[in-house]
Amino acid sequence: MPRASSPVAIIIPARYSSTRFRGKPLAMITGRTMISRVWSLARAVPGVNEICVATDDERIAEHVRSFGGRVVLTPTECTNGSERVLRAAETIAPTPAVVVNLQGDAVLTPPWVIATLIEEMRRDRTVEIATAAVRMDKRRYQSLRAAKENGESGGTTVTFDRRGNALYFSKSIIPLVCLEGHGNDTDPLPVFRHIGLYAYGYESLRRYVNFDPGPLERSEKLEQLRALEHGIPVRVVEVDYGGRTHWAVDSPDDLKRVEAIIGQEGDLVGV
Repeated sequence: MPRASSPVAIIIPARYSSTRFRGKPLAMITGRTMISRVWSLARAVPGVNEICVATDDERIAEHVRSFGGRVVLTPTECTNGSERVLRAAETIAPTPAVVVNLQGDAVLTPPWVIATLIEEMRRDRTVEIATAAVRMDKRRYQSLRAAKENGESGGTTVTFDRRGNALYFSKSIIPLVCLEGHGNDTDPLPVFRHIGLYAYGYESLRRYVNFDPGPLERSEKLEQLRALEHGIPVRVVEVDYGGRTHWAVDSPDDLKRVEAIIGQEGDLVGV
């Protein structure tokens, strides 16, 4: 059966006991919890057959049920979000052909970005895993480089071949760019910032979760390198945020930044 007519599921892994930010999915952002905001983003994506939150915490589950969301309680033994997503996908009937892992803290991910990733999976059924990236300009490149020089670890970049298949992901900035000749701040560079959004073919997800971490994954602490180390191609899809700001929520301090962005740019979807 072609993927174009096959079921698509968006699964939102949400963990309460994060070492960096305990209770993060239930944190409030301008009057709404983080997980309810992410749920609304998922609901705004067209052509999706199933949406659910995968969690091992009853506090999160109870809250999701309170706003009408579907919850799959996953084993506490799940070691990461991808494993939690697989355990939830196994409960869905019919089995989804495409499984989207939308992180429970991805409150600034535009629905059209998620839709673009799904469309790539439908367009090319040979794609096993797809992920998103945004092309950087000189100004953003310099900002990220300055942050790295100050010891910040956030911000992953990716390089890929002419077919769009990933060559490598790194917390270092790759490739290194000589800025001579790039005179304008808005000049595009061959540097792509990775967005932690993934779409999997169901069987590819099963294979991926069952692989052991390799030395590159352990060194960079980037789970997606597991696929490359085991020979699973990862299709990188360039996406356009349409002028919206991307920001990750890794700590309580990030909440203020996210609230400021929403205050300036407005909500991505209606309440």
